[in-house]
Amino acid sequence: MQWTDRIRQVKIWLVVAAIVIAAGALLASHYLVSDLQREERNKMEVWAKAMEALNQEDEMSYLLLVTSVMEGNNTIPVIVLDSKDRVMDYRNIDDSTSVSDYAQKMKKAGNTIKIELGDDYQLVCYDESIMLKRLTYYPYWALLVVLIFAVVAVFAILTAKRAEQNKVWVGLSKETAHQLGTPISSLMAWVEVLKETYPDDTLIPEMSNDVKRLERIAERFSKIGSLPEPVATPMNEVLDRVIEYMDKRTSQKVSIKGHYPDHVVTVKINASLFEWVIENLCKNAVDAMEGGSGRIDLWLLEEDDVVAVEVVDTGKGIKKKNIKNVFRPGFTTKKRGWGLGLSLAKRIVEEYHKGRIYVKDSEPGRGTTFRIELKN
Repeated sequence: MQWTDRIRQVKIWLVVAAIVIAAGALLASHYLVSDLQREERNKMEVWAKAMEALNQEDEMSYLLLVTSVMEGNNTIPVIVLDSKDRVMDYRNIDDSTSVSDYAQKMKKAGNTIKIELGDDYQLVCYDESIMLKRLTYYPYWALLVVLIFAVVAVFAILTAKRAEQNKVWVGLSKETAHQLGTPISSLMAWVEVLKETYPDDTLIPEMSNDVKRLERIAERFSKIGSLPEPVATPMNEVLDRVIEYMDKRTSQKVSIKGHYPDHVVTVKINASLFEWVIENLCKNAVDAMEGGSGRIDLWLLEEDDVVAVEVVDTGKGIKKKNIKNVFRPGFTTKKRGWGLGLSLAKRIVEEYHKGRIYVKDSEPGRGTTFRIELKN
């Protein structure tokens, strides 16, 4: 239900963002159209004054026409210079702006009109109007807004997709745990019957251990999707249990050893899930040896406020081009397997334990080192 609500919220925010962008574009267009309408109105008023002056044919009418033309410019910055570059007059320029410097910029841009006054002259320097600048930059702003919206939309879609994948992942895990529950309970009952019937059989305790192992696996699957409460746990014991389990199920050609500090290192973790992570790394290390001899070393390290576990193997190593993909769901170099082990390990370490897992070092033909860091 939580993932569904998140997807719904993402869709709502996308719709709201689209409406805001559309409203902003319409508002900007409205302002531009209003400016153009005012400009057209001013031009028509000047034209009407010219017609009036033409019909009356007197000096006062011509003077009014000239005044109307001068007063009609409310948007274009204008500076009038004499032949010695002295400022004679200016219009539509902010008082805080240096008029002389502004005039020189206009001259460099070539925006000047020369007025001949007998033996002297004046220069009318002008710049683009505010409306023209808005029209110039409007397409770029619109494109930028569209690009931002596209990026946000793609991110939201990917987030929603990931949320949906997580939902499927969690549902599959919990259903697996549920389905395993019944046969495991039945196997536990049969093991008890076998113990009573054959009390001296040495294989039955091993069967009991494997059934308990299945029960632990089912428990791990049931915890996927929830946030298990971390408990202060001796990391030495966790690694010892993994070594004991792997040693019985691995070829004698592969040796697995732990290297710990002289004292017990205690970390807040969910022991069941964290063991799963280390087991996954060890199983991958065994597979990397491809049936040959090799060595796996589990190093427990304390560095300032960080407790680190390094799984070092002498397997075939990982190619550099594949290192960034090893934690991606579905990625695998094996002929068999789903490519989910390391992805699940990353999720357990980072989401459930707020830690970090990465490939510290790997070289084809020499082995790989995975490192897990947890806050102490």
